[in-house]
Amino acid sequence: MLVRLNKYIAQSGTSSRREADRLISDGKVRVNGRIVRTLGQKIDSDKDVVEVGGRTIQLPVDKIYLMLNKPPGCLVTRKDPYHRPTVMDLVPPLASGIFPVGRLDLDSEGLLLLTNDGELAHRLMHPRYGAKKLYRIKVKDRPAQASLDTLRQGIYIDGKKTAPARIKLVSLGASHSWLDVEIHEGRKREVRRLFESQGHPVLLLKRLQFAGLSLGRLAPGAWRVLSPTEIRALKKQVGL
Repeated sequence: MLVRLNKYIAQSGTSSRREADRLISDGKVRVNGRIVRTLGQKIDSDKDVVEVGGRTIQLPVDKIYLMLNKPPGCLVTRKDPYHRPTVMDLVPPLASGIFPVGRLDLDSEGLLLLTNDGELAHRLMHPRYGAKKLYRIKVKDRPAQASLDTLRQGIYIDGKKTAPARIKLVSLGASHSWLDVEIHEGRKREVRRLFESQGHPVLLLKRLQFAGLSLGRLAPGAWRVLSPTEIRALKKQVGL
């Protein structure tokens, strides 16, 4: 069966589709022993032999879907060259081939999905499919209503305007305040940069919900397998 090379790599659990494009461009992918750099290249998934970084990859027999409550101080990456703690240290070895869906920075915590379903991961991370993310954040001082209204309408980050954010005040204090923030773009450090722009740096950030899934009472550092109902709902949300 003919399939795009980047999609095949993603479905193998090697990386997301976006990361697969980067691997192809960097010359780290071989098909039948020959380096392929053409984005959009199609292969025969039943016959062609694909290698990534010198390792032959195959499509997984079973798809794995995990929810992790990421603790702060843990990197969202499959491997760290400096041997720092990563989210992969918290999930079972039997879940080899899975990778994180999206990102949470080092100091952030909360709901993180891991899977070897590359197509689902790609769609959940793509802004076009509108997967919503809800964060509980603690910011410095008391944001003025005008500042919150500005963020609700969107601001320019790196020359591009952010999509409107939904912001709800939870509590206001003299030295810090708590808010719930919902976005669907997921740019790098987006929530932190939004509030930094208004002079209220984020002191704590925890993702409570992602694409309709809730963290619930999952303990920090703990993980669980998604239920069949949750998996179906995720796929339906992104048109799979």
